[in-house]
Amino acid sequence: MYSTGQITTARYLKIAVDLAARIASGEIPERERLKGRSVLSSEYGVSSETIRRAMSILCDKKVVEVNIGSGITVLSREKAVEFVKSFKNGESIAEMNSALSSLFEKRKALDEEISSTTGRIIDMYKYMRSDLITPVEIVLPEGSHVIGRSIGALEVWHNTGATVIGILQGNQIIISPGPYYEFTPGDRVLIVGDESVIERFNLFIRGA
Repeated sequence: MYSTGQITTARYLKIAVDLAARIASGEIPERERLKGRSVLSSEYGVSSETIRRAMSILCDKKVVEVNIGSGITVLSREKAVEFVKSFKNGESIAEMNSALSSLFEKRKALDEEISSTTGRIIDMYKYMRSDLITPVEIVLPEGSHVIGRSIGALEVWHNTGATVIGILQGNQIIISPGPYYEFTPGDRVLIVGDESVIERFNLFIRGA
């Protein structure tokens, strides 16, 4: 048996699939006897044990029949086709799972980088002279299209150039809200940027 959750495929499984594909294509017809293990091991450049394991899989799938003394006989082209298809489907799922995991890792790294950069900006705001970097407080207008949506989904920086370093809600402040923060009615948003950035942000939250 094999796992569809792994991209690295065992050598004996690859050999089983290759032989099944040759049977499925008609290259090796039904009822034909396959070469002996020693010949197959030489052909594929593997040990006899690897060939034995490959044959065991094909035997379980009723693609071939292994008889002591009479060798290996091809049983069913139809079963060979089914086996190859099931393997390819499983391999595709495994590849997609691997790709998805990779994307999650990349997103996590990007989120950490955004959080780290925002943190450095906040530190600069705290410890540098106020005339070098001063956050601007902007109140979200009532009914703004950004309410209920996250900073990341809105692509605030991409669309305005503004970096959101905090959110004021009443007497509370949310420092470095991050890409998953969803704006709420009455939020006072702290952003940093030049005059053109501030203007673009104001236009953006008003849907202009």
